[in-house]
Order: sequence, then structure tokens, then C-alpha cells
Amino acid sequence: MGVDRLDDEDYPAVTMGQAAELLDVQPAFLRSLDAAGVLTPMRSGGGHRRYSRRQLVLATRMRALFDEGLNLDAAARIVALQDDLSAARARIAELESRLGARNGDGPDR
Repeated sequence: MGVDRLDDEDYPAVTMGQAAELLDVQPAFLRSLDAAGVLTPMRSGGGHRRYSRRQLVLATRMRALFDEGLNLDAAARIVALQDDLSAARARIAELESRLGARNGDGPDR
């Protein structure tokens, strides 16, 4: 497996210091997301936080909302609602595709 895990969006490959540097935030920002339950990093054997690419994307989204003046609770709620909306849109597209296939409607119609 080895290096192949780096392609996995959920593989916790990034330390807190690396994550803070990549996101241009203080480690305290990442700790606050963890304390609030918004972002739960994996822990190394020694207890150090490790972040996945998916978690870094979430932290980036939260940071953008903070930069717009929202507090932690509001930003977390907005991110959750955005994710719910995205999942709902994907489900609608899937159902419309199934319905179209059942009715003989191809993509060319």
C-alpha cells in the first residue's frame, strides 16, 4: 500500500504544524475546530493530531467563513448545510437519471 495511501483523501498524512502552514493559520485555529467537534483529526501513536486532505479542505472552508466575519457556530452550520445541499443535489441527479433511463430518455433527449 505505502505511497498509494497519499491518494486517499481520508488518509491522515499531515501533521498539525504542516496543516497550519499549508492553510496559513495558527495551530490554535485547528485546535478550536477539534474542540468544537467540527474537525476530528486522527491521532498518531504519540497522540499528535494528523489531518487528511478532506479535513484540510473543510478547515479551508471554515477559515473562509471566519474571514467573512462569522463565528464558529455559524460557520459550522453553514458548512453542514452546504454539504447537505450538495448531497441532495447529487441524489436528485441520480434519481432523475434513473427515471430517464426507465422512461427510455437517453442523454441525447
